[in-house]
Amino acid sequence: MKIAIGSDHAGFGLKQRVGSILGASGHQVLDVGVASEDSADYPVYAARAARLVAGGEAERAVIVCGSGVGVSIVANKLDGVRAVNAHDPEEARLSRLHNDTNVLTLAGRRLSPDAADAIVEVFLATEFEAGRHQRRVDQIAQVERGDEI
Repeated sequence: MKIAIGSDHAGFGLKQRVGSILGASGHQVLDVGVASEDSADYPVYAARAARLVAGGEAERAVIVCGSGVGVSIVANKLDGVRAVNAHDPEEARLSRLHNDTNVLTLAGRRLSPDAADAIVEVFLATEFEAGRHQRRVDQIAQVERGDEI
């Protein structure tokens, strides 16, 4: 699977760890930055990674900042992106099953490396359940287009 990864300075260490694990697992990793812990603006890197998903160049993305919140807000501004700021594997699982999320955001300052690993693993392994949930995902797309639902 092609997976975009990105972070700001607060998420750099966790992004590097996630990228290494994904690469070792056989995924194609598209790293959009940052390249160090020097101060960086999270919207730049969140938008770069999310655009790869929105444009179909990546199937999923993992984006990290200090809290996971800022990058989630940015990613969710793009049509076709459904980002979740997951705090545990169950949130990641339910977001995939019910919302067909395609971007995972993580809190680099709040999650242990092992916790983040478990969240990423579940996020990538869980398939969208569709069924009654497809209608709701379609409604999200309607909202993105500015249509009434």
